[in-house]
Amino acid sequence: MTASAPAAGRTPRPVTPAGLAYGAGAYTFWGGLPLYMAATAPASALEVVFARIAFTLVTCAVLLFALRRWRDVGRQLGSGRRLGATALASVLITGNWAIYTYAVISGQTLEAALGYFINPLVSVLAGVVLFGERLRRAQWAAVALSVTAVVVMVVGHGAFPWLAILLALTFGGYGVVKSRLSTAVSPVASLGAETILLMPVSLAGMWWLATSDQMTLLSHGAGHFWILALSGVVTAIPLILFGAGASRLPLTLLGLLQYINPLIQFLIGLLLFQEAMSTGRWIGFILIWCALVVLMVDSLRAARRNPRPRHGP
Repeated sequence: MTASAPAAGRTPRPVTPAGLAYGAGAYTFWGGLPLYMAATAPASALEVVFARIAFTLVTCAVLLFALRRWRDVGRQLGSGRRLGATALASVLITGNWAIYTYAVISGQTLEAALGYFINPLVSVLAGVVLFGERLRRAQWAAVALSVTAVVVMVVGHGAFPWLAILLALTFGGYGVVKSRLSTAVSPVASLGAETILLMPVSLAGMWWLATSDQMTLLSHGAGHFWILALSGVVTAIPLILFGAGASRLPLTLLGLLQYINPLIQFLIGLLLFQEAMSTGRWIGFILIWCALVVLMVDSLRAARRNPRPRHGP
């Protein structure tokens, strides 16, 4: 992808200003999500997730009807295999949303950021465990550094980073499932299909919150209602930007841009929310960052040795 002399018949995807803007915009948007989550107070994490499912489906429906692509949802759910994979993806992304929302609302944005810093390492391990891929020495070094980081955090900070690990596992698992599905369906249609399957959970959850006097959606004024209603737009916008960027950028650069997201989350948690950082946690974060540098350098070298063919426009 970044080779100066690509192999015959293989054209590396060029970096365009539009592609860079779309890709960076998507990850910047995702990085700023803690600010939105903080604005949803006093809603609980469960209510935010239930509302996010419902309003994301509404947003996807509007977009799909406007673009006349609603039939894509039928294709996504049209076979047993695709339906099963979509159902699994919907469970994983809901779990990810719930853990992330709880982390931010409960004052653990730094741990959420750690989860997304760890995610690329989880993807590497998934390749080994699920697909029998062999790791290069640099990748093993990155894994060793990340394991050391977790041990240091447990010993130095006094707690295992469960939220970070679960965030990385659910999002990494979601990525694996999505990678096994055909890319013929747009990201919006795919998300729409997932939220259709999740709507019974959303409706049942909202009913339970309402009957137990825990729902804030309709009882805290119009401003609060519209903040929660915006969850659909907040979910859809970065996804659309990411789709536009992915079709215009080399995969290597797209992979590097992903670190914008946890970096912004980290800065928000540290500087704006003023969450505590113990010495053990600082050392753990630094080890994770070192692991990511090793992983990025190795990925760039591998990309130069093996440029991939260009797909799409």
